[in-house]
Amino acid sequence: MINSATSAPSAVLDTGAGTSKADSANSASEAQDRFLKLLVAQLNNQDPMNPLDNAQMTSQIAQINTVTGIQQLNETVKGLAGQFAAQQLMQGSAMVGREVLVADNSLAFDSEAQEGAGAFDLAGPAASVQVQVLDANNKQVGTVDLGALKAGRYNFAWEPEAQASGPFRFKVLAANGETAVEATPLSTDKVTAVSLDNGALALQLSRGGTASYSSVKAIL
Repeated sequence: MINSATSAPSAVLDTGAGTSKADSANSASEAQDRFLKLLVAQLNNQDPMNPLDNAQMTSQIAQINTVTGIQQLNETVKGLAGQFAAQQLMQGSAMVGREVLVADNSLAFDSEAQEGAGAFDLAGPAASVQVQVLDANNKQVGTVDLGALKAGRYNFAWEPEAQASGPFRFKVLAANGETAVEATPLSTDKVTAVSLDNGALALQLSRGGTASYSSVKAIL
């Protein structure tokens, strides 16, 4: 009788433990499913010009590591990373054939019209602004004096004094007296192809250069 009385509660306790483990597993699975659905939705609806960076993704993944198996999650994340890269490349393909303004100091030069063009961002007001045009040997071959300018983005044009063929680069000298004012050179170019470089979208440009997607300042 005593043995029979002690075995019954034992059976009840074992059943409760099994139920608790099953509930815990279901809870973890549901939490993982919710997390993955939210992450996929966030990737699908992100701004192409301001995509989710690795730090944000890592932070969100860390939140689910405590309730699911790390190995299983890593496999899932690898699959998501592949989907993310493919989606990013597909979005970037829409840039092919478009004119873009990128952070670069190469001068867009039309050899037939004999005219060059560029742009720059001026960080603050300057009493004097001058653009210096340089040839392939870094020799100065022309200047464009723009006078006093307020902070902002500016375009400029340059015509060589003699027949020229390029390629050319330029630098912007801006100052208030002896104090230099920061000026960031910008270049206009056409996107001919897109590729992935270490997971980041890279743009192949018509003049032979490559620009990162993050360096695009404007789509023209």
